[in-house]
Order: sequence, then C-alpha cells, then structure tokens
Amino acid sequence: MLKLDHQGEQVSHDIVHFKVGLNKDISTRVTLHKFNTIDGIFHAALEVERELKENSFMAAQPEATKAVQKHPPRAASSGVEVDISAKLASLNANMTCLMVFGKKYMDDEFDERGFKDVIEETVILTATPDMGEFIPFLDVFDLQGLTHRMKELAKIFDDFLEKVIYEHVQDSKEDKQTKDIVDTMMNIMQSGEAEFEFDRRNVKAIMLDMLIASMDTSATTIDWIFTELIRHPKVMKKLQNELEQIVGLNRMVEESDLEKLVYLDMVIKEGFRLHPIAPLLVPHESIEDCTIDGFDIPKGSRILVNTWAIGRDPEIWPEPEKFMPERFVGSNIDLRGRDFQLLPFGSGRRSCPGLHLGLTIVRLVLAQLVHCFDWELPNDMKPNDLDMTEKFGLVMARAQHLRAIPTHRLENILGISNE
Repeated sequence: MLKLDHQGEQVSHDIVHFKVGLNKDISTRVTLHKFNTIDGIFHAALEVERELKENSFMAAQPEATKAVQKHPPRAASSGVEVDISAKLASLNANMTCLMVFGKKYMDDEFDERGFKDVIEETVILTATPDMGEFIPFLDVFDLQGLTHRMKELAKIFDDFLEKVIYEHVQDSKEDKQTKDIVDTMMNIMQSGEAEFEFDRRNVKAIMLDMLIASMDTSATTIDWIFTELIRHPKVMKKLQNELEQIVGLNRMVEESDLEKLVYLDMVIKEGFRLHPIAPLLVPHESIEDCTIDGFDIPKGSRILVNTWAIGRDPEIWPEPEKFMPERFVGSNIDLRGRDFQLLPFGSGRRSCPGLHLGLTIVRLVLAQLVHCFDWELPNDMKPNDLDMTEKFGLVMARAQHLRAIPTHRLENILGISNE
C-alpha cells in the first residue's frame, strides 16, 4: 500500500508549495518574507477553519443571493448577454474575502490588476516548468523571468496581508460581534498559549493559503458545470424541474434545500468527473518503498495523482467523454475521498480542508443560476459550438469566458418583469 507523508516535514507557504520529480521546491523561486511554518501550525489553521466555517458561510451566503438578484436580472430585462465567467470570479472573490477576512475588498485595494488577474498569474507561474529545475546551473540566471515575476507577486500579497492584519489589530480595540478567521488567528498569536511557534508570519502564511486555495476554485467549478448544462439543455431542464418541485417558483434556493436536491448532486459529480479543478491534485510524497502494479516507488518520491485521467478512464466510466449525470443513479460513489474513481478534493489527511464549504458554495450558486433564470447563447450560437478549451495552470479553467443571455423564471421574487 502506498503511504503518503502527512507529518513532521517543514513546509513553505510562500506562494504555492509542492515538489517535482527532481526533489526541488518550485516555491523556492519565491521569497514571501520567508513564510515558513510547520505542519502543526497548518493543521491548527484547519481547526480554525472547521470551527468557523458555519459562521463564515452564513456571512457570505447573502452575497451569493445578492449577486444573483443584481446582475442577471438587469441583463434579462434588456436581453443582453452576461459574462458569466467574470461574474462568478467577482462573486467568489467577494465571498472569499468575507469568509477569510470578514469584509469585502475592492479590486484596487488589493492591486491595480485586481484579485482575479493576480491570482491567475500566480497559479500559472507556479505550474510553469522552470528550466533551472532540470538544468540546475541555469537556475541562478532566471532565464524565464519566473523568479522576478514571483517576487513582484510576493510583494503584492505581503502588502495586502499586512493591511488586513493592521485593520484587524485596530478593530480589536473595539468589541466585534462576529469574529472571523483572522481574528481567531490573531488571538492565538497574541495569547502565546500555542504549543508551537505562531507569529505574524504564520498568520500571513495561512491567510495566503486560504486566499489562493479558495479564490479561483469554486468559481471555476461552477463555470465548467454551468457550461455543461448550457451544452445539454435536457439536463438543464431536468434540473430545473427538480428545483421547481423541491423549492417551488415562489422563492429562491436556500441552503436548507440542498440536501433534498438529488439530481443537482449528480450534475455536480459529473462536472467534477469531467472537469477536475486541480487535475493532478497537490503532490504527495511516499514515506516508504512500495510497489504498485509492478512499478517500484522509492521512499521520498513525489506522487502526482492524475484525477483528470481517472475521470475519463473507459474501464471505470462507460462513454467517459459524455456528460451524463444519470450515470450516478443508484451509485454510492462520493466526492469526499472515499471512492478513488472520483477524487476532486483528494483523500485522507491531505484532502482539501475546505471541502464542505467549497461544495456548499458550488451547489448553492449553481442552483440559484439554474432556478432563477432560463439561459440561451448569444448570436444564435448552438450549444455544441461552445469552446471547451482548457487553460494551463494549477487550476484548470476555461480558456474562453462563458457568455449567455438570461430570462426570468422567478419574476415575482426578483421584482422584475420581462415586459
């Protein structure tokens, strides 16, 4: 059995940490004020997230509802197209800031390019092969300019995170009714009661982890699944019928409805199967020598799990290239890492710590978009004409933005008429 390292090793939270076959950190090309921490601190942060995820999402949930009420209705009233990909990115940025930092930040408060562009450049640069990792003596020359560009990004992140911490220190002088994740980490740091070193660098490292991990993933997931729904009108209609039956046409979808939406879960599973957001997950490390299917894997090897290939394996999935949510009818296959046929969030202790929160956001936002509006493509475009090209990066996003024209289904709720 393959055993993966899950404790003890010092890890770096510079921008994104993982190792490649030459046993060299990609993240060594970045110095984000030496944000180094140990696994104990990282797992402490996960405990903070688990404790606060319910309250954090309660603060962010109205943002999802407000976004659905605000932007598509205006477009539906005038019959103009909506850049769904851009709107999802903006919504996800706002929700991430609310959940992690306790407030929304405007793009220009982060950087002149905005959250989306900076995060996108970060994940692309982190996944870009570095010549210096394959020909070590070239590393010092930075021929591709990766180190220079990453250091510029590091400065942007560090300035912003320092600003967030400063604001929370100032706010701590007043009584806040709701504590966010940063407040909790600052309390841990200032109390001095942690069993391990926990200082300002660690707070920034964990904030950076949460920002990078959550900023792009949920929006990209919804983008891909919604694209498949537009490409498959019968699936869209079937999902709308389920929503109409469970929720009705007199209100919007609420979080309490999600557990009853069986077909929605099938649609989301099928979306994750065809379009895993992190197609190679995050790299792991073998902690002992082992053999799998005749392949010898030495201790210390870096392991990449190709979930994209697993999801399209014809020996596991009949007609794997087709989008068929019905394949999950009567199936016990789960998203949470128990079934290795479908591993969008990984498995075990190294699985995604934000699984529950991220999945709830995906289900709620997708349900709102499908329930509140009918959608059609602009310029008489046919569903099969949609460009499904994937874009390079740690997060597998669409190369081209999805655009569609909405029309109202819940006019009495949204307060807007089609007339």
